[in-house]
Amino acid sequence: MSAAVNPLASRPVPVRRWSGGGASAADDVVVTEEPLEIRIRREDERDFSTVAITMRTPGHDEELALGFLYGEGILADAADLAGARAYSVAANVVQVVVRAGLRLADLTGERRFYTTSSCGLCGRSSLEAVARALRGRRVQGEARVAAALLASLPGRLRTEQRVFAATGGLHGCALFDYEGRLLGSREDVGRHNAVDKLVGRALFDGTLPWTDRVLMLSGRAGFELVQKAAMAGCSVVAAVGAPSSLAVELAIETGMTLAGFVSPARLNAYSGSERLVF
Repeated sequence: MSAAVNPLASRPVPVRRWSGGGASAADDVVVTEEPLEIRIRREDERDFSTVAITMRTPGHDEELALGFLYGEGILADAADLAGARAYSVAANVVQVVVRAGLRLADLTGERRFYTTSSCGLCGRSSLEAVARALRGRRVQGEARVAAALLASLPGRLRTEQRVFAATGGLHGCALFDYEGRLLGSREDVGRHNAVDKLVGRALFDGTLPWTDRVLMLSGRAGFELVQKAAMAGCSVVAAVGAPSSLAVELAIETGMTLAGFVSPARLNAYSGSERLVF
């Protein structure tokens, strides 16, 4: 489930480069950022409704759409996709068809979303919507994982961030088992989109929940990322950067192990330290 190099993820641009003694014309490579419209309808309906417009890096768009819908609680599990599909109908548009009878009546008002590259919750009118999506769920898994293994994962993730290596402009995430085997990785200009793409792939493959799995994040552990990981049933979330206070509270509430400032030399366990072998 590792991501192949995506030719749409970056593009060349001319720049005027200054270095010490003077300026010169040069070419640089920047990450691609474009909007994606996500539409949905049931099998027994004819018309699609727009659920979200998100700014993202093109590639794995169907995964992103399904991961987003799953993370928001619109899709409860893979059974909601029985006989259905997600497909791109034009540039920057994905249409998702779900099973007949799935309740979609509340996809108006607060359930309409516009998300930017930096914000995964811009369309939310209240945190109560998050609580409803989580439905009181707690992550499972009593197996333990070595803290030293978590400390090795930022380097492993970095080797998977091929577009970041070229542009310096993408976030990344990767899923590992407790033996350190890579199960999948994704990149995107939006950190929440990268996680949605990974969740969407797992939904396609029927590999949710992520019990006894580690989700490694290339940046900070914000609330929206912990929420998406909790929806996916992820036992351990590890981040190169810091968590927020709300992310820590949600990790504790859902029984998740949350580690921040993860590096070869250190990490902080903010919740669920009983899963870690120090």
